[in-house]
Amino acid sequence: MKNKIEKIVLAYSGGLDTSVAIKWLKEKFKAEIIAYVANVGQCGVESWDLIEKKAWETGASKVYIDDVRAEFVHNYVFKSLKANALYEGKYPLATALSRPLIVQRMVDLAAEHGADAVAHGCTGKGNDQVRFDVSFRALNPGLAIIAPLREWEFKTRNEEIDYAKANNIPVKASKDSPYSLDSNLWGISIECGLLEDPWNEPPADAYQWTKDPADTPDHPLYLTISFEKGVPVKIDHQYYQGVALVERLNQLGSEYGIGRIDMVENRLVGIKSREIYEAPAAEILTKAHQQLEDLTLDRETAHYKSIISAKYAELTYFGLWYSPLREALDAFIEETQQQVSGDVRLKLYKGNCTVVGRKSPHSLYQFELATYEQGDRFDHAAAEGFIKLWGLPTMIHRQVKEKNQDTVLLKEYAK
Repeated sequence: MKNKIEKIVLAYSGGLDTSVAIKWLKEKFKAEIIAYVANVGQCGVESWDLIEKKAWETGASKVYIDDVRAEFVHNYVFKSLKANALYEGKYPLATALSRPLIVQRMVDLAAEHGADAVAHGCTGKGNDQVRFDVSFRALNPGLAIIAPLREWEFKTRNEEIDYAKANNIPVKASKDSPYSLDSNLWGISIECGLLEDPWNEPPADAYQWTKDPADTPDHPLYLTISFEKGVPVKIDHQYYQGVALVERLNQLGSEYGIGRIDMVENRLVGIKSREIYEAPAAEILTKAHQQLEDLTLDRETAHYKSIISAKYAELTYFGLWYSPLREALDAFIEETQQQVSGDVRLKLYKGNCTVVGRKSPHSLYQFELATYEQGDRFDHAAAEGFIKLWGLPTMIHRQVKEKNQDTVLLKEYAK
C-alpha cells in the first residue's frame, strides 16, 4: 500500500453523505475522486444523468453509472431466494445482498485506474460498514479503506447540510426529512425519526412503495408463479426476465399492500434496531418458493435446509458473502434445487399473501398415500410395529430413569 493516497474510488449515491464525502475526501487527501454509482433498481431516482452531473459538480474527476440490475437479480437475489434466506426469519436482505456486488465492481474499477483506496458513506454503528470493509479486504486487501462518516467532524445530519450549503454542494436533503432510506429491486429499508421508538406505529408516510392494506382493492388478486430449478421464470404463464419479473411483482404486491415488515433486529455491531422494510416481490417469491420446496424436497433435506437457510441469511447480513462457507452452502443449495420446478398459486388480498395451490412434475405428494377416502393405499397394519420401534429408546430411558426395569420390556420385545 502506498503511503500517499492519490486516487480514491467512492461508492456514490448522489445523496447528502456521499456528496459531502467527495468534497471532504478531496480536501483531506488532495486525491483524485472517482465516483462509482451502481444502479440496483433504487426507487426515487429522478435521473441518472442528474446524479452524474452532481458528482461532476461536486468535484469527482470521473463518474461511472453502472447498471448492474440483471447481475444483482440473477447472481445475488435469486441465490438468496433459492436459500429462502430471511435474517431472523423476517428480513429478505435487500441492502445486504447489493453490497458484495458493489464492492466487486469498485475493486475492479480501482484496479483499472490504479486507485490506492476505496471509500463508502456508511456510519460507524451500522451493518453496511462491515459489509463493505470485509468484502474489500476479501477481494483486495491492499486497498486502503476510507469511511468518512466514521472519521469526519460532523456530528449530526444538520451539520452536514450546513457544510454542503457553505460549499455549494447540490443536495436536496432537508433538515426536516424524517427518515433514512435505502432501496433496490429486492426491497427498501426505512429507519430514523419516529421509528426509533419501537412503541410507535409507523406513520403512513414512512411507507414508500406499498399501499395501506385498508386502501387496497376489495377483491383478491390471484397469481401463478412458475419456477424452473428454484428460479422464478413466469407470472401467470408468461415468461419474464429476472429484473422484469421482480419489478412486476413489486408493482402488483404494492397495489395490494404486500411486503410490509416491522421488526426489531439484532445488528452485527451489537445493538438492537427497529427497522421498517417493504419487499413485495421478496415476500411473494419467498412464500411461493418455500411452498414449492415443501412439495418437492424429501423430509430430511427440507428440515436440514431450514438450518442452512438461517445460516445463509446470517452470513449475508454479517457481510461474509465472500466467505468459503457461503460458497460451500451455495453448492448444497444448488443441488437441492434440481427438482424445485412447478407452479405456485397465490392470493393477494388486503396486505396478506397466501399460497392457495401448488403443483410440480417432481411432486413427492402421493394422493394414494395421503387420502383418507376411497383409494387409500397406506399400510395401516405396519404402523403399530413402526411406532413400537420408533418409541423404544424413549421407553427404555423412562424405565431406567424410574428404576422400573421389570419384565414388561422383555415380554414386549422378546422374540
